[in-house]
Amino acid sequence: MVNSLRIFPEGERNCYTLKPREGKNQNYYVRAFFHYGNYDSQNQARIMFDLYIGVNHWTTVQGVQTIEQKYWITYEIIHYSVTDTIYVCLVNTGFGVPFINGLDLLFMKDSPYRSMNGSLIPRLQADLGGHQPPGTIRYPDDVYARIWRLDFNLDDSVSNISTEAITNIDIQGSDNPCRLPVDVLKTAIAPGKLREFTITLNGLYYGTFTLEYLKPLTIRPYTLQDQVRFSIDATLRSELPPILNAFEIFELWPLPDSPTNQTDVDAIMAIKKAYKIDRVDWQGDPCLPLTTWSGLQCNDDNPPRIISLNLSSSQLSGNIAISLLNLTAIKSLDLSNNELTGTMPEAFTQLPYLTILDLRGNKLTGAVPHSLKEKSNNGQLQLSLDGNPDLCKMDTCEKKKGSFPVPVIASVIPVSVLLLLSIITIFWRLKRDENTIQHEIRRLNVSLSSSVGLSLSLKSKNQPFTYIEIVSITNNFQTIIGEGGFGKVYLGNLKNGRQVAVKLLSQSSRQENSTNMLNWRARLQIAVDAAQGTPGYIDPEFRALGNLNKKSDVYSFGILLCELITGQPPLIRGHQGHTHILQWVSPLVERGDIQSIIDPRFQGEFNTNCAWKALEIALSCVPPTSRKRPDMSDILRELKECQAMEMSSKMSMHDSVEMNLVLGTDMAPNLR
Repeated sequence: MVNSLRIFPEGERNCYTLKPREGKNQNYYVRAFFHYGNYDSQNQARIMFDLYIGVNHWTTVQGVQTIEQKYWITYEIIHYSVTDTIYVCLVNTGFGVPFINGLDLLFMKDSPYRSMNGSLIPRLQADLGGHQPPGTIRYPDDVYARIWRLDFNLDDSVSNISTEAITNIDIQGSDNPCRLPVDVLKTAIAPGKLREFTITLNGLYYGTFTLEYLKPLTIRPYTLQDQVRFSIDATLRSELPPILNAFEIFELWPLPDSPTNQTDVDAIMAIKKAYKIDRVDWQGDPCLPLTTWSGLQCNDDNPPRIISLNLSSSQLSGNIAISLLNLTAIKSLDLSNNELTGTMPEAFTQLPYLTILDLRGNKLTGAVPHSLKEKSNNGQLQLSLDGNPDLCKMDTCEKKKGSFPVPVIASVIPVSVLLLLSIITIFWRLKRDENTIQHEIRRLNVSLSSSVGLSLSLKSKNQPFTYIEIVSITNNFQTIIGEGGFGKVYLGNLKNGRQVAVKLLSQSSRQENSTNMLNWRARLQIAVDAAQGTPGYIDPEFRALGNLNKKSDVYSFGILLCELITGQPPLIRGHQGHTHILQWVSPLVERGDIQSIIDPRFQGEFNTNCAWKALEIALSCVPPTSRKRPDMSDILRELKECQAMEMSSKMSMHDSVEMNLVLGTDMAPNLR
């Protein structure tokens, strides 16, 4: 290592990117080695440059030329990383070209060397009582690979002792959390042998401590200021004097700056990869330290956010990268004078702070999204599009059938099972007009789920996604893997590599008339889908007693099914307050008035027998006590029979409902 090094003559900042498999929120021992060795034949007396850990200053490297030229300078830090990536950066300060000979990274599992308020810099790690020549040493069995000083002496009142002949020293016990190696424990300084003692540290007394035979004892860390003075004294009842094998002193190094917002970091890294951007300064943290990457501007928040990106004349090609949409704090985006192709993502309108969008001088095609033109006309967005000859800026160039299905609901689900779970979101679209729906898709409730019948290790969980995230997951809705009665299904990939299917409610599956509603058969399909796993409204038994089980979601599903049948909300507002939907429907059931129960917007377009059966299924789900409720498998079977009844009454080749979901019989909702 002494005979090789790497120099960095270009750029103010050059960084190593370390990605330990243990990830973030862990302790790591980072060690950097430097030895000038007159590699450039310039005999420079002193070289200085800064060393950064992440976005914070670590130390100033001072490479002093030595006559022997055979020793190196070592800088160490125990770093608690809050990110999955650790950057070690060398910064040119104008006093010579930065260089480095070696870099170590060690994961410190279950280590006592830990401070979440900063990093720890070792100032002294002394192995006492040895007979080796002066200098430093690393022991092969030291799990933390510490560099121990062998030439540190205390005073003349102590003597060296050795236990070299003893091999059964217990180094695995709980009293040795610092994992001192056997070689350190075999040597010590002592007026004699040890038994019981106290410690005086900067005038404060600690103890009593008892040392058992062949079992090391590590005294917990103490926080000190400025200087360290300590003594070890045998107690009055101790038969033997104390011993000391080693001690360590660390400096708490503050980390005042936080790294750039992780979402922004992930986005800009994806942009760098997508466009193969190769710039000298595009390394390390995008916003810190000292300067940002070229073309970027960041705000002064802690953590900082990327607010401007200028990639003009950067030889970019291909489509507009979906990753750009994840820069959610961006105000200005300049992609002008490149070779970008494809269409303009309408999702640019979802960036809340974007005020400047420059796409001049590219090869974009298609129509400018209406929402972007609207923001531009309202003065909310400075939109520059000149120099795109095949880009249509007129309203007349939009397709008559609509530019794209409006995604009212997106359901992200495993490709293997295709379960539609976001039913409540669908229901609420019954009560919104088209403009409100387009406004509400700014935030979509998307469900990640797995069939409980596939694997016990797969557990259903709900996770909210923004529309921009859905665009990213599906790579701008690139790959269609299926299409059913309610819209297209797109292939998607989550960040963890898991493949999912994203189902969007299509334009044609909205209402078939101006009232913007789903028809009866559509609602039956929703009910069948929901019976396979939808969490719903609060079970009264759970609310009263706190008992939560799978029958709690049966109650919730019953309420949801009542909503689909009646078109009423769970709590119906009236002159005398709110009425629960079950209280509203009960007297109508007793009178046998199905026409008053069913949503009047159906205008009689439903099978009466099927409607009664669906209502009976709903009411069977909502008894106050859970033991009287059916299992979801029974509900699903009944609903499918109801669906078959409805379809048989109006079956034809052109209007049959396509069953594009895998309907299982063992799919009860998971506990919430």
